[in-house]
Amino acid sequence: MSGRDAPRPFAPQTPETVVGEARWPMAAAVVAAIALTLLLPDDMRLAARWVLPAVEGLLLVALIAGDPGRIDRRSTILRAASIALVGVLALSAVWSTIRLVDDIIHGGKETSSAASLLQVGGTVWATTVLAFSLLYFELDSGGAAARAHRMPHTPQLAFPQHLSPELDPHWRPRYIDYLYLALTNATAFSPTDVMPLAAWAKIAMSVQALVSLLILGLVIARAVNVLA
Repeated sequence: MSGRDAPRPFAPQTPETVVGEARWPMAAAVVAAIALTLLLPDDMRLAARWVLPAVEGLLLVALIAGDPGRIDRRSTILRAASIALVGVLALSAVWSTIRLVDDIIHGGKETSSAASLLQVGGTVWATTVLAFSLLYFELDSGGAAARAHRMPHTPQLAFPQHLSPELDPHWRPRYIDYLYLALTNATAFSPTDVMPLAAWAKIAMSVQALVSLLILGLVIARAVNVLA
């Protein structure tokens, strides 16, 4: 890799110039994931209908209360709450995928008709995209608050802007960038324009690609079989 193509370190940031990312896009994604979880049939959820949404909602409220408006407060407690939130979302999404795959293989009631199958499958797939987008958002370079302070100095997910010195040196990824990463990784089953540099990023993107491949492959195959 040439010096021009190497990921560019974050530009220095002083306390006076620290501007955190707006909280609402991340919060909206969590609310959307909660809503999708509520739409799932009972046997597709990890716990009772209101248990996970209640836990996720409480964690989100705690994050908003502890660091409202923009994400720029560095706190061990808030960091732990953020990781707990995305952990619950990711675990729930993976569990729903496992239940969906089992339902398709054994011919459960949710997969007996094409309409029900596509609805449940689409809901599970969308939930996994949101869950992994929040996972990338929270784990990359220590989270949004650390990125606002330009810590650490090198990225763990290399976006095109990191590889192009002629672009804005103060650029840093926002939630929409991680949502785009999760969406393209779930449809292309591989990195597109964002390269994983850290081991955790490679593992997470591999798991998401496999989960998405399972959902889309089995749902489409089952839907064709039901319609035939």
